[in-house]
Amino acid sequence: GRRYAQIVKLKPEFIEKYKEVHAAVWPEVLKQIQDCNIQDYSIFHDPGTGILFASFKYTGSDFDGDMEKMRDNPKVREWWKMTDGFQESMVPGAKDSESGTPAWWKPVEEVF
Repeated sequence: GRRYAQIVKLKPEFIEKYKEVHAAVWPEVLKQIQDCNIQDYSIFHDPGTGILFASFKYTGSDFDGDMEKMRDNPKVREWWKMTDGFQESMVPGAKDSESGTPAWWKPVEEVF
């Protein structure tokens, strides 16, 4: 599979709420992640910069198609609407996770 990494900023006033909701991710969201061939998904937080760093392994053969399936799930869109409100995108012109392009989370290049 291919590994992906992304970043976004967490608004300081939502640090505890973000951690709280991620301690109990909705089952429908977890199932959709798995159904879209995403494995080993983790999100890390750097309190000094507010950056959230996400990484995952994609094991499917149609990433764009799987991401479209993700966007088609109403519970995932509801989750994104909630969590996007806790975040600030680092991608110029990004509106939200649901829109897809430009991406809400900024892709980062794997260098090693």
